[in-house]
Amino acid sequence: MGADVHNTGAGGTTADGEPMGVDHVFLALERELAVFLRRARASSGELAREVHPDLEPSAYGLLVRLADAGTQRATGLAGFFGVGKATMSRQLHALEKLGLIAREPDPADGRAVLVRLTEEGSDRFTRVRTGRRAQYARRLASWDRAEVAELARLLHRLNAEQESDEA
Repeated sequence: MGADVHNTGAGGTTADGEPMGVDHVFLALERELAVFLRRARASSGELAREVHPDLEPSAYGLLVRLADAGTQRATGLAGFFGVGKATMSRQLHALEKLGLIAREPDPADGRAVLVRLTEEGSDRFTRVRTGRRAQYARRLASWDRAEVAELARLLHRLNAEQESDEA
């Protein structure tokens, strides 16, 4: 793709209202990621309600982490999500009250708490996750499997680079 040339508007903007010197490849990426993230937030709310009508959208991610990584220390979960211990404690209390998780003392350190999905939490989460994967398969049915694999690979790379920047 060649360089984008635009007519200059008022105040150093292009004819389409963008600031001069904007890299349009990254502008397009920013726009598409914004749409993707907006839809992901809305989807998390829907998925949370499918797991349990009283589940907060932000707590869905905790269920994902526990399903993927298994039993975790509460402090480890707080660190993973970048929230304080008090915030994590409140979220875990809400999940425990709904019967989705159980907290128990860490046998290796009596001061620490281990968190795991309950059988009900695992069953509910697995049902919703399976439905979500089927939805992805329907939405991407016209894509070649290699394209889906490439999208997954690129998203993994983006996430890995973001995580290394945050470390």
